Amino acid sequence: MPTSCASADPNAESYETALQELEQLVARLEGGQLPLDQLLGSYQRGAQLLAFCRDKLTAVENQVKLLESGELKPWSAD
Repeated sequence: MPTSCASADPNAESYETALQELEQLVARLEGGQLPLDQLLGSYQRGAQLLAFCRDKLTAVENQVKLLESGELKPWSAD
């Protein structure tokens, strides 16, 4: 698992994959299972995963709004 990545894309295959990794990371952070030298990298990775998940949810929410308003436009998950 990479602990530092320059972009907001955590290299996750999907929202579900990113969410699962984020949940596992949070559990390790809360459980005190990480050595001190790994805490910062893990926190940064968690922030990247969170941003990735939020972006995916926003994209889907925007598509739903379009569908509800009767406008069907091509959807891009990127």
